[in-house]
Amino acid sequence: MTTDPATTDGRRLRGRRSREAILERAVALASVEGLDGLSLGRLAAATGVSKSGFFAHWPGKEELQLDAVEWAAQQWVDRIVRPGLAAPRGVRRLFAVHEARLRFYTEKVLPGGCFFLTVQAEFDDRPGPVRTRVARALQEWIAFLRGLVAQAVELGELPPGADPDQLAYEIDALGEMVVIHSRLLDGEEAAVRARRAVLDRLRALCPDPSLLPED
Repeated sequence: MTTDPATTDGRRLRGRRSREAILERAVALASVEGLDGLSLGRLAAATGVSKSGFFAHWPGKEELQLDAVEWAAQQWVDRIVRPGLAAPRGVRRLFAVHEARLRFYTEKVLPGGCFFLTVQAEFDDRPGPVRTRVARALQEWIAFLRGLVAQAVELGELPPGADPDQLAYEIDALGEMVVIHSRLLDGEEAAVRARRAVLDRLRALCPDPSLLPED
């Protein structure tokens, strides 16, 4: 007995869509409650997938957590990295990436603000595959920012003495503060201040401040 290729393709498509729907919801929930807060029952109710359906995609919770980190990392690339890379190389691209990150937060793409800030605090002292993957995501993000700073130095849009490690640290820290303040204080004001702080820092360093907005 043979299987109709169209039927097989349809099943695969449904399976992929089901998996993507689960991961999208898992990342949203984890941004609020962390990865340990992901229960099969809650995800099943939120996505309309039976509990048994989960085991078609993941044999256990850790595998689901790891795939959630991968999904969140790709979301970060799609919503922050790629839009920022559309700007010209140099200080404008560096600032555009920061602005894209702030938009991600102010548009409330995730209910908890930032998946990675939540899970970093959750897994920072818990050795294992999930911590390793979360740490790698942070390392890759900092390295990306550091590379943008170094590129701006090479183009002469930042001075030779600009420290890529220090600037990358400052820009990342200001982005994180927006999430923290948005949960406890005024997120809109925090985003405005984080934007202003990075803009002022870059304009003060840039030999041609006209490359950047005035405010």
